[in-house]
Amino acid sequence: MAIKLKNFEIGADKLTILAGPCAVESLDIMRETADGLKQVCDELDVNYVFKCSFDKANRSSITSYRGLGMEKGLEYLNKIKEEFKVPIVTDIHLPEQAEIVAEVADILQIPAFLCRQTDLLVAAAKTGKIVNIKKGQFLAPQQMKSLVKKVEDSGNRNIMLTDRGVTFGYNNLVSDFRAIPIMKELGYPVVFDATHSVQMPGSNGDSTGGDRRFVPTLARCAVAAGADVLFFEVHPNPEKALCDGPNMLYLKDAKQVFEKCKAIFEIVK
Repeated sequence: MAIKLKNFEIGADKLTILAGPCAVESLDIMRETADGLKQVCDELDVNYVFKCSFDKANRSSITSYRGLGMEKGLEYLNKIKEEFKVPIVTDIHLPEQAEIVAEVADILQIPAFLCRQTDLLVAAAKTGKIVNIKKGQFLAPQQMKSLVKKVEDSGNRNIMLTDRGVTFGYNNLVSDFRAIPIMKELGYPVVFDATHSVQMPGSNGDSTGGDRRFVPTLARCAVAAGADVLFFEVHPNPEKALCDGPNMLYLKDAKQVFEKCKAIFEIVK
C-alpha cells in the first residue's frame, strides 16, 4: 500500500530515498548535504526526504556525541525544510516528544531499540504523521505485525517498516533479505537502512564501528528484493563526522549509488 507524502507517494512507482547526516552537527553541514542530495535526487527523478537526528540517545558511551538537542535541532531541521522544500524524517525517543517534533517532521522515526515501546508508538501514531518503525536487531520480520497493529489501533495507517540488519554474534550485524518480502506482506512500504546495516556495534570499545564499502552492495540487494525505500546516512566528510562516520556514505558518492539502485528498482517494478 502506497502512502501519501506531500506531492509524492511512497511505495508507488518511484524509488524514495531518505538520506542525510547521522545527527545534527551544524547548519552548514546540513545545508551542504541537503543541497547535494536534493540535486542528485531531482536529476535522477527519485523522491527525496531529508534525514537527520536532533538527538541520538542510543550511544555506546555517555561521552558519545548525540546532537544539539530537540530545540536547536528542530530549529535547524525546519530551516532545511523551508530552504530546500524537502520533507523531513527524524527520530523520537520519548512519547512526549511526538507532538512537538510532528510540527516540523513529516515522518516520525521509531529507533530500532525502541520499536516495541507501546507508549512511543501510540504517541507517534496519534500525531497523524507517517510513522517509520525500524525493526529491532533482535526481532524476526514476522514480529513486526504486532507493532503495526499498535499504530493501526491508535488510528493511523500511515506506516513504513525499516529493516536494518539483525544481531549476528559479537559486534556484527547481518542482513537477511527475506525480511523485505515478509514485511511487505503486512501491507506497507518497506525501507532498507543500508548504512546502519554495515555497523559493527561496540567494535571500537566505546563507539560503534562500521564498513561503508558494503553499503552499495546491500542497497542494491534490498531493491532487488523489493524494497520501496532506501535509507542512507550521508556526510560531506564522514571521517570528520561526530558520530557514525565509519558507516556513512560520502556525499560525493551518493549519485553513483542512487543511480544503480534506481535502475534495479525500475527493473523490479
